[in-house]
Amino acid sequence: MTVEYADTTDVAEPGLLRRAFGTFATGVTVVTVGGRTPHGMTANSFTAVSLDPPLLLVCVDRTAVMHRRICLGFFGVSVLAAGQERVARHFADARRPLGAAMFEGVGCEPGRLTGAPLITGAAARFECELFRTCDGGDHTIVIGRLLSVDRASDAAARGGLLFAGGRFRRLAPEGGDN
Repeated sequence: MTVEYADTTDVAEPGLLRRAFGTFATGVTVVTVGGRTPHGMTANSFTAVSLDPPLLLVCVDRTAVMHRRICLGFFGVSVLAAGQERVARHFADARRPLGAAMFEGVGCEPGRLTGAPLITGAAARFECELFRTCDGGDHTIVIGRLLSVDRASDAAARGGLLFAGGRFRRLAPEGGDN
């Protein structure tokens, strides 16, 4: 199989990088912090880091409101289910209200250990304590030590929302003919 490559230009060109990175499908999360001024943002730069100790990471743009808030110590991550595109779009919208008003109309509950809002119906939810931050260029790599985890028992909620090629996508349900 021969593959031809388009857009083979300078790696410093942001549009090319965005399109090339976008070929890798990612899950979609909402990262949240609680306290007097709760905040949330959609993020697809999320991954498991370690099982022992249990660690995960998210990448946060240095200019984002979340950047100032997440480094205060505790945060939540909700891995969105396939049917939660509206929630993902809400927390990605730069025009959304700030503070507690941001969460009005979005099903969520405070995490039992951190108070960070966790999205109702998410495929999985994590509460974290800040473990370490690392320089990631225009982003900060935020590593969290897991304090709690829960996973949806409903099969429909376990299917995650994906983002690839600049669009939200869903995995096709597994068939019984494999």
